[in-house]
Amino acid sequence: MTSIQKEILVSSDPESVWDVVRDVGAVHTRFAPGFVTDVRMDGADRIVTFGNGLVAREVIVDVDQARRRLAYSVRSERLSHHNASFQVLAEGGGARLVWIADVLPHAAAVNVASMMDDGLAAAKRVLDAPRGAKV
Repeated sequence: MTSIQKEILVSSDPESVWDVVRDVGAVHTRFAPGFVTDVRMDGADRIVTFGNGLVAREVIVDVDQARRRLAYSVRSERLSHHNASFQVLAEGGGARLVWIADVLPHAAAVNVASMMDDGLAAAKRVLDAPRGAKV
């Protein structure tokens, strides 16, 4: 299994970042607009449409308030295994956002890592923007 870990530092405080990350149905409007263009909730699952046209079913595994951690798993015919998590940590006057994904087959890691880079770039634009600013 390939494990991918990506991190960004943002100027927003950890509680504000966590408020965005834990809002599982608003990824396209609050967390990574442009990278994600639509989210539809289907029970506890979310159906995510990405800017590149890919559509994925994500099973929300856990939203841990105390640890500011969101865990989810993608169900896909292209992936035999996928689990991922976001965790928000205090870092100086801002926050560190850590995204970890474990995937099989190993070859899928290249595409998954690239999408994670794009997603974090979109999230950083939002999370570093002044409150109320349009991004």
